[in-house]
Amino acid sequence: MGRYVIRRLLQMIPVFFGTTLLIFLMVYVMGDPIAGLCGDRQCDPATAAQLRAEFGLDKSVWHQYLSYMGNIFTGDFGTAFNGQKVTELMATAFPITIRLTVVAIVFEIVIGISLGVVTGLRRGRPVDTGVLILTLVVIAVPTFVTGLLLQLLLGVEWGIIKPSVSSEAPLDELIVPGLVLASVSLAYVTRLTRTSIAENARADYVRTAVAKGLPRRRVVVRHLLRNSLIPVVTFIGTDVGALMGGAIVTERIFNIHGVGYQLYQGILRQNSQTVVGFVTVLVLVFLAANLIVDLLYAVLDPRIRYA
Repeated sequence: MGRYVIRRLLQMIPVFFGTTLLIFLMVYVMGDPIAGLCGDRQCDPATAAQLRAEFGLDKSVWHQYLSYMGNIFTGDFGTAFNGQKVTELMATAFPITIRLTVVAIVFEIVIGISLGVVTGLRRGRPVDTGVLILTLVVIAVPTFVTGLLLQLLLGVEWGIIKPSVSSEAPLDELIVPGLVLASVSLAYVTRLTRTSIAENARADYVRTAVAKGLPRRRVVVRHLLRNSLIPVVTFIGTDVGALMGGAIVTERIFNIHGVGYQLYQGILRQNSQTVVGFVTVLVLVFLAANLIVDLLYAVLDPRIRYA
């Protein structure tokens, strides 16, 4: 196991540098960020040259990238164009988005896996058909429609929740936004769990466990569910980073000042330092989540061993 972890960590190094380079290049071709600072009016040449020198934009893109990567390892993600450190923006944005992501993941695990098990064990029955139709509708409806609808009904019409989340973003205010963020992934988890349960229910080891007279609950939880969760864990693990980076729509709807909000503002204002800094951390989250998922395989299936 130790060798495998070390090998995976070494494999992450070129992946990290490759993805950050692609992100840096894509942000670099977004346009001239200095022009965005001056608004509708064109910057005079002297001011533009001074700003480019201040933010290091007068150097080549390769020099900017190497300088940026060197600063990252010292904990310096640069300075936004408003003069605020990117690390300060991260310190306020990431805790909020992490709480929102945790709420969404809990919804995926509790509701998605539960519905998947129920429908997988009752394949072809009315409850299975109903859940399949419901999940298909959830997948088909865009997230912004679901978010605006719940905000209108629960927040404006019925007054059950606050239409806008406060700046502190406590957990109780993130329940509905977390459900909106998790809605599509929850539907996929339900369908994935259902398929895996229905397929493994016909496996020989399940028939053997039933023939031995084991209680149905133990057969389902100890044998059937444990082996069926491998593809579900893979999906949820990779979905962690996707939820954090894809929360732009949800955070805009409910006025949550998290990672998605900062990315949106950075893209809108062509603030390359903010965008690259936040996406770099999200890349690390993706890599860490994938490593944890791979290690969980051995926990779920004892047959899997890492050399």
